[in-house]
Amino acid sequence: MTAYDHALRTSPSPRFVTRHLRVADIGHALSRGWEDFWAMPSHLLFLGLLYPLAGLVIGLVTAGENAYWLLYPLLSGFVLIGPFAAIGLYEMSRLRERGEKPTWQDAFNVLHSPNINSVLALGALLAVLFLAWLTVAHSLYMLFFGDEPAKSYEQFFGQLLGTQAGVSLIVIGNILGLFFAIAALSLSVFSFPLMLDRHVGLAVALRTTLRATWDNPLVVALWGLMIAVLLAIGMAAALMGLAIVMPVLAHATWHFYRRAIGPPLG
Repeated sequence: MTAYDHALRTSPSPRFVTRHLRVADIGHALSRGWEDFWAMPSHLLFLGLLYPLAGLVIGLVTAGENAYWLLYPLLSGFVLIGPFAAIGLYEMSRLRERGEKPTWQDAFNVLHSPNINSVLALGALLAVLFLAWLTVAHSLYMLFFGDEPAKSYEQFFGQLLGTQAGVSLIVIGNILGLFFAIAALSLSVFSFPLMLDRHVGLAVALRTTLRATWDNPLVVALWGLMIAVLLAIGMAAALMGLAIVMPVLAHATWHFYRRAIGPPLG
């Protein structure tokens, strides 16, 4: 048994080393994420296409139900639930780091992880945040425009961009959305990779992630900003850019975690 295994098995609530992060670590993580993407492009493009296709479905549903106000909240929700949706790609990066040659099937093997209940619990927490964000977005739209929905995208964007109420909705909505994004980032930035890698419980993963975030607020904030910018670029390219952006970010997240979290103490 290695010292690492002994530390995990003898402590019901292990503590992990949290390292000091530098801005350069973001570039390192992105570079390694890009390498992972190109090392396994066929698998990752297949998985990555699920995200833009989901976005297109969102667009069709909002148009069909005259719920145009839902378009931006649903799309921006990628920031909130993306860490959970990417768990299979973390696993592929983990296996490649160990010198293995993962296939797309390995991305789904996380469902058999001994820690899957903790992973699902955190996924459920992010889903609650996502639903809360949709509720807030709906309440804001009703506050500024009432309960008469726009009849087309043209009318909706006319309301949004051509009226003072629309400008206020954009400003206030993005400020409130920022708080949801900060909460999701603080809870999940290292938690999912840690649970998959070390097989620790949700409480340990959350505590370790919050401690690492507290110790590195600027770098983690820059990491979150980079994610938001890259996702926006991916969405702007008719959502198809997400087929590249999402897998690269997922793999980069794994390597960012490896820079931030060390072995267990003791």
